Amino acid sequence: MSDATPGTASERAPGTVPCPVTVVGVGADGWPGLSEAARRALGDAEVLMGSARQLALVSEPAAERVAWPSPMLPALPGLLAAHRGRRVCVLASGDPMFHGIGTTLVRLLGAGAVRVLPHPSSVSLACARLGWAADQVEVISLVTRPVETLHPAVHHGRRVLILAADGHTPARVAALLTARGYGGSPMTVLERLGGPRERVLSGTAAHWSPPVAADLNVVAVECRAAPDAVALPRVPGLPDEAFEHDGQLTKSEVRAVTLSRLAPAPGRLLWDVGAGAGSVAVEWMRAHPANRAVAVEARPERAARITRNASALGVPGLAVVTGTAPKALAGLERPDAVFVGGGVTVPGVLEVCWEALPPGGRLVANAVTAESEAVLTRRRAELGGELVRLAVCRAAPVGGFTGWRPMMPVTIWTAVRPFGPGDGR
Repeated sequence: MSDATPGTASERAPGTVPCPVTVVGVGADGWPGLSEAARRALGDAEVLMGSARQLALVSEPAAERVAWPSPMLPALPGLLAAHRGRRVCVLASGDPMFHGIGTTLVRLLGAGAVRVLPHPSSVSLACARLGWAADQVEVISLVTRPVETLHPAVHHGRRVLILAADGHTPARVAALLTARGYGGSPMTVLERLGGPRERVLSGTAAHWSPPVAADLNVVAVECRAAPDAVALPRVPGLPDEAFEHDGQLTKSEVRAVTLSRLAPAPGRLLWDVGAGAGSVAVEWMRAHPANRAVAVEARPERAARITRNASALGVPGLAVVTGTAPKALAGLERPDAVFVGGGVTVPGVLEVCWEALPPGGRLVANAVTAESEAVLTRRRAELGGELVRLAVCRAAPVGGFTGWRPMMPVTIWTAVRPFGPGDGR
C-alpha cells in the first residue's frame, strides 16, 4: 500500500473522506474465511458498504449497513461524502484490486486514502482447483463486457479463465467457441468457489449441456482448434478474409506495415479516419486489451460493417462515428495516434488531425492515387517525417501456370509531432 499522504480537504476529489476507507475482500465462505485482520477491520467499522450478497456473507459486525444502489458507480462519491469522517469499510468479492471496487476507490480517493485487505481471488482459487499455473493463464472478464471480448484470447493450446457475468455466460462461451471451430475445447465451470455450495461442471464446448450455472462462476477453457479453424493471430496483418468489406479495406500486407508505423502501445487511443472496413482500428485494439480506438466513417453502411467486424474479431468496444471528416472529428477525445486511410485530399483533414495530436503523437496517412500522394509529399516537406512506397504482388493463376499480380502501390507518410520546450515526456 502506498505511503503517500492525501491532500488537504480542499485538494481532495469530491466524496473523499479524512479517514482511510478499508476495503475487505470476502469469499463465498463469508465470515469463517476471513483473516483476523479483516475481522478486526469489520468490527471497527461504523459504516459497512457492499452489495446485498456481500453484506449477507458477513453478519457479525453491528455497523450501519449500506447496500450499493444500481447503478453503483455514479452514486459512489455521494455515498462517501454522506459518511465523511466515519470509519467506512467496503466489502469486495475476493481480491478488491483484481477487477474489483478497490481500484475504483483508489482512483477516486488516492492510494493513501484506501487500505486494502485482499482475499484470494476467484482466479487464484480456480487455478488451485484445476492445477493450472496462474502465470500461464489468460484471464478475461465478461462481467461488464460482451462475450465477443473473448475472441483474441482463443488460440490452440492456450488456457483461459473467464470471469462470468451470470449463469448464462458458460453457454454463451460454448457457442462462441463452437462457431470459431473450437468446439472440442474442454470447459469447466467452477461455481461459488470457496463456499459450502461449491460445485464443478465439466464438458466440451460443442456438447455443452449442463443447466444454467450459478451466477457466481468462473469458466475455464482449454482451447483446442479443429483442423479447419481459422487462426486469428494477435500480430498485425490479419487475413483480408477475416473482415467483412466492400473493397474499401487496407490490405493485409499494407495494414501490417501501417500498424508498425502507428506503433500501438498499451492504453493508447487511435483515430481511424476514413475507416472503410475498420481494419486498422480493429487491429490496433487487438494489439493490447487496454487499447482504444475511434473509427470515423462517412457512409452509414460501412459504419455498421465496422461495428460487425469489431464484434467478430473481439474488440466490441471500438467506437464508431458516422460522419465526414474533418467536421466529424470535433469533440472527440484527443488521440495518441491518427491513421488517415481515406480523405487525404479533403481540405482540412490532415491539418485537424495533426493539430489534435499531443507532442510525441503519430500521424500515419496512406495514399494510392497521384493526387493523394502529392498531398502527402507536400505535408512531408512542411512537417517532416518519412515517406515509404509499398509495392506488393500476390501469386495468382495465369492459365495453367502461376504469375505475379501487382496490387496498387501505396505511399505511407509517417510523422511524429515534435516536443516543444515546455513539453514533458
